[in-house]
Amino acid sequence: MSLGFNSADGHPQGPRSLVQFMVKVKGWSLPKPRSTGPPFQTKSSVVAVMEQVGVLLELDGANVFRVRAYQNASRALASMEEDLLTVVKEGRLVEVKGIGKGISGLVTEAVMEGTWGDLHGLYGKIPPGLIEIVGIPGLGPKRARLMYEELGVDSVDSLKIACELGHVAPLSGFGEKSQQKYLEGIELLRRYQGRSRMDVGLMFGRALEARVASIPGVSRAQLAGSARRRRETIGDLDIVAAAEPEDHDSVVKAILSLPGIAEVKGSGESKVSLILEQNMLSGSGTTGSLDAQLAESMMERSGDATIDAQVRIVPPATFPFTLAYFTGSKEHNIRMRQLAIDRGLRLNEFGLFSEKEAGDAIGMEAAKYTLECANEEDIYSHLGLAWVPPEMREDTGEIEAAQSCSLPNLIQPENIRGALHNHTVASDGVNTLEEMATAAQELGWQYLGIADHSEILNIGGRQIGIPADGIPAQAEMIRALNEGWADSGDDFRIFHGSECDILVDGGLDYPDVTRQSMSHIVGSVHALGSWRNRDEIENTEALIQAIENPTFTILGHPTGRILQGREGFPVDMHAVLRRMGELNSEGELKAVEINASPYRLDLDWRLCHFAKQQGVPVCINPDAHGTEGLADVWYGVQIARKGWLEAADVLNTKTGSEMEQLLGL
Repeated sequence: MSLGFNSADGHPQGPRSLVQFMVKVKGWSLPKPRSTGPPFQTKSSVVAVMEQVGVLLELDGANVFRVRAYQNASRALASMEEDLLTVVKEGRLVEVKGIGKGISGLVTEAVMEGTWGDLHGLYGKIPPGLIEIVGIPGLGPKRARLMYEELGVDSVDSLKIACELGHVAPLSGFGEKSQQKYLEGIELLRRYQGRSRMDVGLMFGRALEARVASIPGVSRAQLAGSARRRRETIGDLDIVAAAEPEDHDSVVKAILSLPGIAEVKGSGESKVSLILEQNMLSGSGTTGSLDAQLAESMMERSGDATIDAQVRIVPPATFPFTLAYFTGSKEHNIRMRQLAIDRGLRLNEFGLFSEKEAGDAIGMEAAKYTLECANEEDIYSHLGLAWVPPEMREDTGEIEAAQSCSLPNLIQPENIRGALHNHTVASDGVNTLEEMATAAQELGWQYLGIADHSEILNIGGRQIGIPADGIPAQAEMIRALNEGWADSGDDFRIFHGSECDILVDGGLDYPDVTRQSMSHIVGSVHALGSWRNRDEIENTEALIQAIENPTFTILGHPTGRILQGREGFPVDMHAVLRRMGELNSEGELKAVEINASPYRLDLDWRLCHFAKQQGVPVCINPDAHGTEGLADVWYGVQIARKGWLEAADVLNTKTGSEMEQLLGL
């Protein structure tokens, strides 16, 4: 049966993502080659194509192993630290784990010639509207393909009508629940783009966790999923609650009566699916490890947001297994299950069982045979592993590190002694020097780095930055404040820096003499239009030129991305970090920023470990434009932890006197 709807035309600008583009996505196209080369295709474009091809092949019904080959290649290339062109020229691409001979040949062709073999046929074969469909929660490529073949569903609009007419439920393996879920998913995507920033997601997650934990009969409740792993954006919330079987009914009833539930999507003996709204936050009384000031700012950011949530109620003995399973990631869980198999065991959300003893038993029936584990640590111990912090569970080497007892001692929020990238009323901040300093002291910091914008920055024709001739006056104000604290014996100081624009040609704003007068320079790109219209090679060269300037100290928000708002400009950050590492080895101080604003969280966590390997210190900066923004450092610490960083790897864990020495003051 076909519904007979035509999909619209158009193409997204990149791969990243099925989720990000949501309902707006209408199709993909292969990138055009660079005018000069090689490389005729850059690393980012190759990674994008590999990711897209994996989805397109699955939509086309290709062999699962072929699909997985392109998925693995995309991941492998994205994390490859060497220069792609060099690896290709030296014929070493096939040696990269995750890249086979066939894909190696295709990537080589793309890099050296700019062409894509026979992929044009695949791109032209798949109806563009199918790509937007796979962005709907719970509806992957396999199901999208089946609905296309059986119903002619080739767009979100045609799917919506098919569901409303009741045509989806009768399909084999679907049913009424799936049909309703797709309708809810379509509406959710149209309203909220399906994901929430970390700050908003954690706010709802902590509130729901606290409310569930307070229900009589619940012995323990904990947030799981991507929120527990501290992903930059969170799709939905997973709460695991422990309760004796005889209490499950009353616990479910209590959950359904909680304030702040916009809609109950489903409920059963052991699972409740909800959509949460703002009232969930009222009077919750806790934000976990977040302080009161941060909680207040989070409330303001939430607006009228909603978020999907699932609460799973399990017996106390099952709790550690369910928590670990639903924490994820999928890739980490696969590795854990394989380790169990290697030991003659079976690991899932219900327990860790001997295959011999459990036999054909499944679910809670199999749980009777589980090895006793009081907590997650016991699960890992049974598999010969040290416990892996949730933030690290992404299959990026943590299993190997846990086997060799070489996991890092991750940085904690209390390790932060100050921050170097903050703004005042002198540029686009809302608080004075004194007010920002007082707030920093209340956080227990030993220093505050002021980095107001340089003079070139303007918005809407209005100058935002400080003119060069205004710098001496700000310097005098800072000198007077610092002398006052020194005279009174207070271990606190302000460092006078600038967020200095990196110009399109790789130069820096302000005359050399102005930058030389400052304690530190945070170099940042703000004129994104020009940078986004160039390829990553040109941008990388310009960025490296700026970093090589002797006055340059910290690379601010390295790609300029705004989460769920805009993509960053294309740049090879591995190349940038390699050069920064070289400069540090020569005795210069060149740090890269994790911009802790939950709107940015840029540097991407995947690059933190590489920065550490290159000897590049990371500076966690809130980029605060007001006193309340200083607390955003907490989010930056979460990204640093996710990126395997220890306190010693982070510049602003240094004391005030140590920082003075590093900055040459």
